[in-house]
Amino acid sequence: MEWKNIYRGLIMGASDVIPGVSGGTLAVLLGIYDRLIASINGFFSKEWKKHLGFLLPLGIGILTAIFLLANLIEWLFEYYPGPTQFFFLGLILGVLPYLFHKADAKNAFNTQHILLLVIGIIVVASMAFLNPVEGEVMEQVTGSTYVLLFFAGFIASSAMIIPGISGSFMLLLLGVYTTVISAISNLQLDIIAVIGLGVVIGIVVMSKVINFFLTSYYTGTFAIIIGLVIGSVFVVFPGFPSETDLILLSILTFAAGLFVAYILGRVEYKQ
Repeated sequence: MEWKNIYRGLIMGASDVIPGVSGGTLAVLLGIYDRLIASINGFFSKEWKKHLGFLLPLGIGILTAIFLLANLIEWLFEYYPGPTQFFFLGLILGVLPYLFHKADAKNAFNTQHILLLVIGIIVVASMAFLNPVEGEVMEQVTGSTYVLLFFAGFIASSAMIIPGISGSFMLLLLGVYTTVISAISNLQLDIIAVIGLGVVIGIVVMSKVINFFLTSYYTGTFAIIIGLVIGSVFVVFPGFPSETDLILLSILTFAAGLFVAYILGRVEYKQ
């Protein structure tokens, strides 16, 4: 068992709660994205035990963060949304040099790859212009509600595993984000089970698609991934604060994000 994946899962799970921040992005920043995709696909092969040793600690960390840190993350996002987002902004920008190094962009990228990178930026950055309305908690749950929640989990997890695209943001677009967060906070097992089933199936399906492209077109796929990560900067950026105390706090959290990115880069991307 790769127990150090628990801390990686904690980071990914905490980010998945925040609209605009992608768990897939954090997997890239942690240097485990391509292996994560390979392990999800390999879990359904004869070598499933080897991949279980990678996925189980990661899953424990993700679920622990979602259930234990959901209230804390929501509190930070409600009362200090700017500084919280500036932390993730620093994290994303700080690890970009390591991503270019991992892709060997200096030697491997050509005009086609740069074009793919720009496309990735445009696709995710365009989401910054969307203004989803946060729906009310669904009080009456019917059969059609369960169907909606299942497909919401499927779509959100499919997006979640793609760097730069936030699963929580997709839940906001679908109008079920508050319902899901409320279900997690209050342990509404029926809603959690339905959403969870959709999430698992979505991750499996999308990971197979991504695994195909990573295996067959590694450099081109990584060019798109880097573009998606860069594009997420436009989604995460909350705008410049107007109050002096928030400006100072945002600078501090941004610097903290850069520092954490530097540490992650040294640890996760060392040769």
